[in-house]
Amino acid sequence: MASYPTFLVFLAIFIAMAITMAVLPFWIRLLKHEGIGQQIRAEGPERHLTKQGTPTMGGVVILIAVAITSIVVAAVAHYIDALALFLVAAATILTGLLGLLDDVTKVLKQRSLGLSGKAKLAGQITISVVFCLAVVNFCGVSPVVDIPFVVSIDLGILTTYIPMGDGFFQIPWLYVIFVTLLMAGMSNSVNLTDGLDGLAGGCVMIAMVAMAAIAYRANALAMALFCGAIAGGCIGFLWFNTFPAKIFMGDTGSLAFGTALAAVAIVTKTEVIALVIGGLFVFESLSVMIQVIHFKRTKKRIFLMAPFHHHLEKKGWSEPQVVTRLWIISGFLACIGFAWYFPLGLM
Repeated sequence: MASYPTFLVFLAIFIAMAITMAVLPFWIRLLKHEGIGQQIRAEGPERHLTKQGTPTMGGVVILIAVAITSIVVAAVAHYIDALALFLVAAATILTGLLGLLDDVTKVLKQRSLGLSGKAKLAGQITISVVFCLAVVNFCGVSPVVDIPFVVSIDLGILTTYIPMGDGFFQIPWLYVIFVTLLMAGMSNSVNLTDGLDGLAGGCVMIAMVAMAAIAYRANALAMALFCGAIAGGCIGFLWFNTFPAKIFMGDTGSLAFGTALAAVAIVTKTEVIALVIGGLFVFESLSVMIQVIHFKRTKKRIFLMAPFHHHLEKKGWSEPQVVTRLWIISGFLACIGFAWYFPLGLM
């Protein structure tokens, strides 16, 4: 069985999906029994007030499913890069724990805001820096950013070498900054996208399927399995998260999966392509930044409400319409990203 990598990727998808679908009903009942539900912002769309109290932290179950799946499939496919898998999974789970702390804080304080922005960012920066140094020094990831068929940018030109054993421990300062911006930025972008039933879960699933295909073509089976596990977990989660949602992903899931997308891109050296595949997340984040900057300068809004999916709601689109159409856009961007990478996989 270990000789069939394609089968292993699909096995990862199936196992994670099955675990998520089996465990979520019990998790939802537990959260309802304990009165643990989502706190809705009063300044958000009025129709969202009906979501108040809906169970949250569904990301906990998806992360557990991904962790179990990664361990099971890695045990079968003994020839995969276990260290890379461990580091990417560790970064994802640690960010998930940061999100869990944020979700728990919201529940305990009965408000829509959890950890302070500074505390959350400090945690994301710490995880990103440690991950970057680990993959560069122990997984052979080069501090170079490739824009396929255009240019390669060497961000290792400013590197400190610290003697360690028979070699050196590298600190490529510019690449560390780039990785931190990518990981923290993508993590927060997915978090901003998680505002409608099924939106973040569906878009993460689409992006991870594309990244799994890229990782597979790049002979990075560990990353393909990991992406497949997240995609499968999201499929199982969507059964309960599509409109009207019975449970939300929470920051536990959204922050973690943004980190996962960026971390896989770093290991497979597809950082720029990942920005295309996750282009919807990037645009949602940019819509908030543009709105804030423009409003501070002119006291006028470009969007009726930011992030962008709320703008579409304010335009009169129903929630299922917004989600479905943004899924389509996410799928289109994923196809562009994979098509851009595909010729490289043939070389």
